[in-house]
Amino acid sequence: MEEKRPQISVIVPVYNVEEYVEKCLASLAAQTYPAIEVLVVDDGSTDGSGSICDAWAAGDRRFQVIHFAENQGISAARNQGIRQASGAYIAFVDSDDYVEPGFLDVLYRGLTEHHADVSICGNEGQHLKDSPAQVLSPGEAAVCLARRSPFLWNAWGKLFPAEMVKEILFDRQIRCGEDILFFYRILKRVRRLAYVPDRLYHYVYRQGSLINDGVTEKRCKVLSVLDRVCEDGAADFPEAEACFRQAAMDTAARLAMEVIEEGADGSARDYLKRFRDVVRRHVSLKALVLSPDIKTLAAELALCGGVPFFKVMAAAYQIIKPIGKNRTG
Repeated sequence: MEEKRPQISVIVPVYNVEEYVEKCLASLAAQTYPAIEVLVVDDGSTDGSGSICDAWAAGDRRFQVIHFAENQGISAARNQGIRQASGAYIAFVDSDDYVEPGFLDVLYRGLTEHHADVSICGNEGQHLKDSPAQVLSPGEAAVCLARRSPFLWNAWGKLFPAEMVKEILFDRQIRCGEDILFFYRILKRVRRLAYVPDRLYHYVYRQGSLINDGVTEKRCKVLSVLDRVCEDGAADFPEAEACFRQAAMDTAARLAMEVIEEGADGSARDYLKRFRDVVRRHVSLKALVLSPDIKTLAAELALCGGVPFFKVMAAAYQIIKPIGKNRTG
């Protein structure tokens, strides 16, 4: 007779995703892990998302729906789910994504087989490099977190002890980068993490989502989160310090390139100055050699040199890029 396994609570924040949420919830209903509850938090949706969630709750007793009267943000939605979770473990799934049937089964097996505190799976849709299964110390996981390989800093795609999550929660004041800070705090409390490369989580690229909707003030908040992690990481995980600083520079450089590609406007120079300051705060030879590619390294160095220099470099790249495409097309 199979040993009774503990309940897992899956928390799904939902906001105006009526085209996607059905597939998400159906993938959770198909889980092979036998003991789950799905806490769906409708964060004040104004489309048909709430009705779709209610229909699932009416037809499957494992599903519960919590409705917010108005939109409060993903951190508030997740925190409400965390507070109401009754499982021994917690997993997060974004409502525009979906998972394989064995998602929770494999993550739970990763915990038990390796005596780990947190289990992490591979994902489809983020173009990450393949990596073998491994057991990581917090310091090693911090390096992976900062390098964004073989897994990302998102809360989804992972299985956490509920007791730990309930003590940490998500920072409601952070509207972009909340996952980074959450996972960083998790790392400070765990002994070991298990990574399984199975691509069990499917990230869906959605036009109009925060990270795919251009450079905005809200999106730039991630830079202050990375500043904070860099400062704390120097003491908590010195082996990952250069990696964290590279992550901050890389993010600033990518945002700067997006500003150029979107076209100049009144706020462009202010954004570029902010991104320049981030790179200058974190630049070091150890961090620069960790740049993921030549393009990123060039952008980081150009930003460090100043906004005018970066603009010249970016303009040259905009000219060269289509030429390269034509030669390889």
